Amino acid sequence: MVEIIHKELSYKIVGILYDVFNKLGPGYQEKYYQKAIKMALDYEKIPYLEQVRADLEYKGKFIGRYYIDFVIDHKIVLEIKISTNFSKQAIRQVLGYLRKSRIELGILATFGNESLKYKRILKGRNLLKSSGELDKIRENQFATKICNPSRPND
Repeated sequence: MVEIIHKELSYKIVGILYDVFNKLGPGYQEKYYQKAIKMALDYEKIPYLEQVRADLEYKGKFIGRYYIDFVIDHKIVLEIKISTNFSKQAIRQVLGYLRKSRIELGILATFGNESLKYKRILKGRNLLKSSGELDKIRENQFATKICNPSRPND
């Protein structure tokens, strides 16, 4: 049986995601969902950092910068997207954040046309040796849940 990393905290985060989607509904820009998530984290007194800056280097030289949407309690990376599905690029992005941050768990949430979807992404040892290996990752390393506001118990 697979142990769920940061079970209680990740369940709280997923609950917040459901609450935000059910109250706002679909069709908004990412920044509005992020603001609502921030308000919910504050209300629940869950510590977090937002828009965490990370510099990318190659051979000791700066080559770019990116921003992680949320780092929650120094344990979970939360990345928000406006999409109806999980793109390979978005999954790779979260895996990159996990490698850079040394955090073990990421949650990728997509706010789509009619539903909220989330995926727990675990950082594994040598998880991606090449760009083609993402397709070969075992299914049990990812868990996906869909919430349709008209059927919240699905």
